[in-house]
Amino acid sequence: MLNLTIMNFLSVALVALVVGLAVLFTMVRYDLGPKGRLAKSGQWFLATALGTGILSLAVKLMIILTVTNFPGAVIEPFIEQPDVEPVISEYDPLLGIPASKRFLWQSLDSDPVAGNQVARSSSPYVWQTLPDQAPAPENNPMTTEKIVLGKRLFFDKNLSRDRTLSCSSCHDVIGGSGDDGLPTSLGINNQLGGRNAPTVWNAAFQSVLFWDGRAASLEEQAKGPLINPIEMGMPSWDEVVQRVLDDKTYIPLFADAFGADTVIDIERIAEAIASYERTLITPDTPYDRFVRGDLDALSAKQLRGMASFQSLGCVNCHFGPNFSGASLFDPRAPLRIFPIYPTPFEQQYELTRDTGAAMAGTGRGSWRVPSLRNVALTGPWLHNGSVSELKEVVRIMSSVQLGHTGRYLVWSDDHKVMTKLDRPALNDEEIEELVAFLQSLSSDTLLERIKLAKGSRDEAIVSQ
Repeated sequence: MLNLTIMNFLSVALVALVVGLAVLFTMVRYDLGPKGRLAKSGQWFLATALGTGILSLAVKLMIILTVTNFPGAVIEPFIEQPDVEPVISEYDPLLGIPASKRFLWQSLDSDPVAGNQVARSSSPYVWQTLPDQAPAPENNPMTTEKIVLGKRLFFDKNLSRDRTLSCSSCHDVIGGSGDDGLPTSLGINNQLGGRNAPTVWNAAFQSVLFWDGRAASLEEQAKGPLINPIEMGMPSWDEVVQRVLDDKTYIPLFADAFGADTVIDIERIAEAIASYERTLITPDTPYDRFVRGDLDALSAKQLRGMASFQSLGCVNCHFGPNFSGASLFDPRAPLRIFPIYPTPFEQQYELTRDTGAAMAGTGRGSWRVPSLRNVALTGPWLHNGSVSELKEVVRIMSSVQLGHTGRYLVWSDDHKVMTKLDRPALNDEEIEELVAFLQSLSSDTLLERIKLAKGSRDEAIVSQ
């Protein structure tokens, strides 16, 4: 069926045609006929002949103009559309589904014409700010008393086996960015952990915790390090509870937080720590101010990086207010395959030595999508802390996750599908712009705290 625009166009053309024919017959009747001394029958013959020619020409012109101006609307209704079921692949590397699939990669020569011109997504994306308050579960509502208790527990070194470590030892929220600044964390007896400590800032907005996503809540996560043998090293949760009971100053704090008759157990301890951690949020960034309406909050370089962040596809994994596919806002796929594309970075930074939540033998890891808030402050980066510069992280992610590695032919032996990838690596300018945008996700409060802490440390060193 023709749309309304075409119908209006044809209606105007038809009126013009009728008026033209009327003028033609009038000219024959009162001008051409008398001058040619034609009988009445001759006048009708002349008018019909001329009118037929004009009508034929007008129809042809209307067809040409209609098809030219409205090609899809005119032609598509007459094309038979085959009823084909979409082919759905069982393996989607963006969704982090650990599976053993076979792929063949063949590098192609660089295209001297294409250069860095690569097709990029133009899909609309809605940028969002971080709420001023983190959500709390119904079974653990936040109260001031619970937050006070949780903060005390968070900083208590007595909850580790040798009384040397607390939660804050690996998650510095006083003068740091919520992590320890080490490639991998140090536990009791200086034992070296296997993974980089994630920042605790804005962890309250994540749907799963730990790098492999094994904890479904802050409460569950808070219990893990306490009995991890290479972290805080307590023999059992009962031993943790006993340490708390041994400190009589905790008794009134638990009574205020949970009631006078409460039983102090590991669940109450975890609930209190989680309540405190839900206060550790940072909605005060240049990015948030920009989205809220301060159009001067971002520099031109940061704006270009912001545009690239969307067009390159970074938002496929790092989306929403917390810049993470593992957030509470839209936890559609909290775990993703990493790395997706084979590159030299894989060996250089040992990206697949630890595969996270992936099944053994897949050759690829499966990891929780980390939040990018304050990412410029939380180096070194990646799950193994192997990268010390943010621009190198951007270069790695654009290659191993987005496929900006060059030109490849990819053969899927499972689905018998050949795919050609033409995604030139990002140039230095593009990387610098992306880094500038990521820096706009840094909290003003954290930057000030880190600056003050560094000043205090420098003064202490000078005074020694």
